[in-house]
Amino acid sequence: MAKRIFVGGLSYGTTSEGLQQAFESVGPVASAEICTDRETGRSRGFGFVEMQNEADTATAIEQLNGTDLDGRTLTVNEARPRADRGGSRGGFGGGGRGFGGGGRNRW
Repeated sequence: MAKRIFVGGLSYGTTSEGLQQAFESVGPVASAEICTDRETGRSRGFGFVEMQNEADTATAIEQLNGTDLDGRTLTVNEARPRADRGGSRGGFGGGGRGFGGGGRNRW
């Protein structure tokens, strides 16, 4: 399985198809996706590409980092695993002291 490639600095107008085409100049692409905001659906300015073979992954990083796509300079490097965010936090955060703060009850 090929490693995932992080692609940052994307134009908000760049599509997953456009990202895939850019990386196909290096070799066959297994997948290309632009990350979007959950609420607005707008691009977040970065995405991930997976090449079909390992050798093309290294070549893509070397050749495409610092190049221009849709008027923006790309940052291309090996994707790191997601950081553990500590699981479910649940509840209501904070440690306030009743209503109104200040450490004293008002009733």
